[in-house]
Amino acid sequence: QVQLVESGGGLVQAGGSLRLSCAASGTIFSINAMGWYRQAPAPGRQRELVAVISSEGSTKYADSVKGRFTISGDNAKGTVTLQMNSLKPDDTARYYCNAENRRYGVIRWGQGTQVTVSS
Repeated sequence: QVQLVESGGGLVQAGGSLRLSCAASGTIFSINAMGWYRQAPAPGRQRELVAVISSEGSTKYADSVKGRFTISGDNAKGTVTLQMNSLKPDDTARYYCNAENRRYGVIRWGQGTQVTVSS
């Protein structure tokens, strides 16, 4: 099994930056991609993709974060980082790290870390 531990997050003013990190342990060899999702506190809001990076290094971003957020990592080592710049109040959410397997899909979610951006 894979376990994920997230760190980073916190409170920042609009325009500021934060860095989220996630470290995997356990059966890291089963990971083919790692990503970040977020869920805003508003009722009915779904968990949405922020960014994902594959074992081959390809990346995918939500349109809302392109040009502001950068994902990096090494799936073989089970690490992924999300650098968030030019943060906006709309970025306020709980951010979750996940690990994916090409065959089984999402195999583990982290516990989440809160990001709050004040205006």
